[in-house]
Amino acid sequence: MSTKTDSKTASRRKFLMAAGATAAATAVSAPAVQAQSGPIHMRWQSTWPSKDIFHEYALDFGKKVNDMTGGDLRIEVLPAGAVVPAFQLLDAVSKGVLDGGHGVLVYHYGKQNALALWGSGPGYAMDANMLLSWHKYGGGKELLNEIFTSIGANVVSFPYGPMPTQPLGWFKRPVTKVDDLKGLKFRTVGISIDVFTGLGAAVNALPGGEIVAAMDRGLLDAAEFNNATSDRVLGFPDVSKICMLQSYHQNAEQFEISFNKTKFDALPAKMKAIIENAVEAASQDMSWKAIDRYSKDYVEMQTKDNVKFYKTPDAVLKRQLEIYDEVAKKYAAANPLFKKIVESQLAFAKRATQWENDTVVSRKMAYDHYFGPNAKKPI
Repeated sequence: MSTKTDSKTASRRKFLMAAGATAAATAVSAPAVQAQSGPIHMRWQSTWPSKDIFHEYALDFGKKVNDMTGGDLRIEVLPAGAVVPAFQLLDAVSKGVLDGGHGVLVYHYGKQNALALWGSGPGYAMDANMLLSWHKYGGGKELLNEIFTSIGANVVSFPYGPMPTQPLGWFKRPVTKVDDLKGLKFRTVGISIDVFTGLGAAVNALPGGEIVAAMDRGLLDAAEFNNATSDRVLGFPDVSKICMLQSYHQNAEQFEISFNKTKFDALPAKMKAIIENAVEAASQDMSWKAIDRYSKDYVEMQTKDNVKFYKTPDAVLKRQLEIYDEVAKKYAAANPLFKKIVESQLAFAKRATQWENDTVVSRKMAYDHYFGPNAKKPI
């Protein structure tokens, strides 16, 4: 009798102790669960007008993150000027006025001229996708972090979204020689300012949303922005009917997704991993969307807007490269970090572009075969 009672008492005691331990564990973990409860909301701004496809790319990224986190992180993307002017995005994100942003690294050129090496130039024969490869695998990421540390920028930056080669720009008449650029009031940004100044132009750096109005009022004679879709939506065909294609001034540019570093570092590890993978997913999706949309608008500007497209003369392209080298040499002599980045890019570009040139077949022959003047229907 006594043995059975003691056994029941011991069993009940074990049960109560186990229950107490569970309750204690729950009490300890409860605040952590509560701290993570509810969605995290982030307010972003792009550097583009709401009608520009670039702002659409920013919205695309935000939606990917929202979907991939199941709504646990909600990114609200505002257009340029909603909180700060386009060229003040870096400061706003760094100070926490905005939680993040969508733009291009070249727009921060005034903070540190080495940022121009992420897209404002010939890329040392690399295209934008190869430059992104250098950034991820060739040391660029570490060098970019070094730049932001040097200027005290409290940001986490993700270059993404390789852009196709940008046009030389929109003009009143075709550019046939280098001297045609002399004296023109011209819009560009980044280290391209130095290149076009070297070509004889009087350069004015304006955000994308202000260019067409400036051309319409005669404040600019010519300007470059980016691509067929953006240029068309911004209204370039309304103020010019001549567009010069192909240029080295922004041959390898890409976009930038940025977060305030303090707020990004405070996110759960799983959420940060989702963001990093969403960047790469958005990068590829942007490339696919660009091919579809840019090619449609390129055709429609010719058939509906009466725009004439011309290839930039080789003499102008060659002179761009020569001037760029002069500018880069000047900045490298004055800025050790600029020099360090150039040397890193050159080393990566030498092997990457040799591999590409030796390996990738020319698609021009295939284009002429299927769509040239002597093409025959393949089926």
